[in-house]
Amino acid sequence: MNDSDILQILKDTQAIRNGHFVLTSGRHSDTYIQCARVLESPRLTTELAREAVDRLPEGLEVDLVASPAVGGILFGFAVALALDVPMIFSERKDGQMMFRRSFEVPQGARVLVAEDVVTTGSSVKEVCDLVEQAGGEVVGVVSLIDRKTDRLFSQPFYPLLSLPTPSWSADECELCAQGVEVHSLGSRKL
Repeated sequence: MNDSDILQILKDTQAIRNGHFVLTSGRHSDTYIQCARVLESPRLTTELAREAVDRLPEGLEVDLVASPAVGGILFGFAVALALDVPMIFSERKDGQMMFRRSFEVPQGARVLVAEDVVTTGSSVKEVCDLVEQAGGEVVGVVSLIDRKTDRLFSQPFYPLLSLPTPSWSADECELCAQGVEVHSLGSRKL
């Protein structure tokens, strides 16, 4: 599978949307990547996860996959399945990201963080911080899509597809200035 094949999957599943959106990061964009449309298909999800795992550096050792809820859970599960390792996810409680449900990061565990779409990577950074606070080592971050913006995390990053899409702060957004209706499709508040 090459990048053109992956982009075609996004198009075929209508995962790439155009309009005026507030992204999970809080930034505005005229493009939204709704990975849930791809992740509806267990077959596509596992194929893309297998491709992402195949593209990881040779010799990268992973003991555990950790993902932020909600967007990263399905992709993280499929990556963990491809790696044949356990998977946990973090959730927000009162706005604070945390591992719940008795999820634990074993001391010294080599953890791969998996996310669906990375814009700024704020959720990824929160998961990386949780892993490190628990005594684990983040060996890398994998995602379906990298929107190619400045990232807030510093760990090695292995996106399956880089898809540069512009985004702006609300005060710089020309669509807001034009009065174009804005949609918020992200899951940060869940």
